[in-house]
Amino acid sequence: MRNSLLKAAAVSLAAILCLGCGQESMRGLSRRVMKLAAVQLEAMDTRLGPEALPRSFQDGECIDTDMRWWASGFFPGSLWYVYEATGNEDIKALAEKNTQKLARLCGTATDHDLGFQMNCSYGNAYRLTGNPDYLPFLEESANKLAARFNPTVGCIKSWNDNRYRFPVIIDNMMNLEHLLNCAELLGRDSYITVACTHANTTIKNHFRPDYSTYHLVDYNPRTGEVVRKQTVQGFADESAWSRGNAWGLYGFTMMYERTRIEKYLDQARRIAAFLIPLLPEDGIPYWDFNAPGTHGALPADAPGHPADFAWKDGDPVLRDASAGAIMASALVTLASLTEDAELAKEYRNIAELQIRTLASEQYLAPAGENGNFLLMHSVGNIPGGSEIDVPLTYADYYFLEAIVKFGKTR
Repeated sequence: MRNSLLKAAAVSLAAILCLGCGQESMRGLSRRVMKLAAVQLEAMDTRLGPEALPRSFQDGECIDTDMRWWASGFFPGSLWYVYEATGNEDIKALAEKNTQKLARLCGTATDHDLGFQMNCSYGNAYRLTGNPDYLPFLEESANKLAARFNPTVGCIKSWNDNRYRFPVIIDNMMNLEHLLNCAELLGRDSYITVACTHANTTIKNHFRPDYSTYHLVDYNPRTGEVVRKQTVQGFADESAWSRGNAWGLYGFTMMYERTRIEKYLDQARRIAAFLIPLLPEDGIPYWDFNAPGTHGALPADAPGHPADFAWKDGDPVLRDASAGAIMASALVTLASLTEDAELAKEYRNIAELQIRTLASEQYLAPAGENGNFLLMHSVGNIPGGSEIDVPLTYADYYFLEAIVKFGKTR
């Protein structure tokens, strides 16, 4: 594992150094991106209605949503990160305003995404202000999220969906951060038990021998037995969908950071060892590492979803900026948690490469363009025909988070 990781990291480091003599410092990059982010996010807020939150931008049209969409917390979260980096009080006011748009969410929410929605908005709000008025919203949402836990299965149920019996997706690892944050804030050890049990079950059932992950595992809620495994938003059921694998890397890195349980660090390192050698030279993942046109392409008749696709020979393999941003944020943290100085340096170098690429004109939109989103070229759900090669609000969030984290660690 280590040799392949170091070899890939060495290539990534060489790519960083080849970006040019006198390259922009990371501090300068942070200032540049945060200045642009303030402009873009302020402009985006100007066009939003009282309950609207941004989702994407496609064919010249802004696509908005409301608090119920799974990623509704990312726009206020992005504003909080820009405020953290700049101290801009106008941005803080916008963050407070847009956070309040989720105030009634717990009364309507019916899935696991409360973690994404509330931790990114209210969680960052409390972290940066210490305002106790935010705590009741965090407590209510954590209680509702924990109530979705089934001790027989050992997991939090992701969706209430008649197509499945008890679906659990790898994305759910990200929602555990909300429980662990609230366990610390509110003194609720039961949240820690739920989070760790869910993580342990995910290690057991979600990962293949090479440490790639399925997107979804469906369980029998009465026995805890696995019913089936799928990769719903990837190329095929046995393919490595990049954003799902990035969720896994981030989730287990976070679990170790918050609990110091060694098996979570081991899991994060093994996921990193799987992902890093598959990265293109610029560090931004293909949307699926087994899609047509990749080195690991699966056959067109692989079980899953390929029959629904209209691939043509020679079509470029789409990149997913959102997966790159999530991975970069995870690797910055993983580097800070790794005692092996050489390995920690390699993780950090790869994260830096990814951040620099995302901050380049290839991915970072000019002011006033791209529907006022920061990053171009993300992929939502190709099998579902949704959000293909467009900006996405969570790509911006994890990009800003990665930059903030990078500036705090050495």
